[in-house]
Amino acid sequence: MSVVLLTGSPSSPSRSAAVLFLIEDYLRRQGIATIRYGVNDFAPEALLLGQFDSTSVKQFQRDVAEADGLVVATPVYKASFSGVLKTMLDLLPQEALQNKVVLPIASAGSIAHLLVLDYALKPVLSAMKAQEIIAGVFVQDKQVEYRDADARFDEGLRERLEAAAAQFTQAIHCRLLIKHIELPEYVI
Repeated sequence: MSVVLLTGSPSSPSRSAAVLFLIEDYLRRQGIATIRYGVNDFAPEALLLGQFDSTSVKQFQRDVAEADGLVVATPVYKASFSGVLKTMLDLLPQEALQNKVVLPIASAGSIAHLLVLDYALKPVLSAMKAQEIIAGVFVQDKQVEYRDADARFDEGLRERLEAAAAQFTQAIHCRLLIKHIELPEYVI
């Protein structure tokens, strides 16, 4: 079982990356392999010019195709998810998320951006045929204190992130079980 973690933040370090480290740690403790991608994993030309033949883009596409799930973490800019995340998602085939479970996470300075998950990010993930999109987690900037790879999380946020990761993991396990169950054919 494997999961791709995708951060839409152009900054390093960032709250989005810090949240992904926490989710990644949870997933690894559950025995799930993880692969992490961010903006800096691609040459600027590959992103800006949509170079689908780029080695890094091809590897990204393969990793997403082989993964059972995707966790997407993005900062909120101008009431939407980051443009560079959209560019990264555009490098994937239209149905790249078919049969996958997706956990979206967004962080912003104000609770006023809470609906970015439901009205901006989830429609894009749905258009990419995501099989199941977990409710998602909204993170207020003040809930995460970070420096490099060291981050402190508000205790309530840590609990919400781990609960979302547990739900995400459970959904993947259910999908894998269903995939291996042979159902009898019914004659109509």
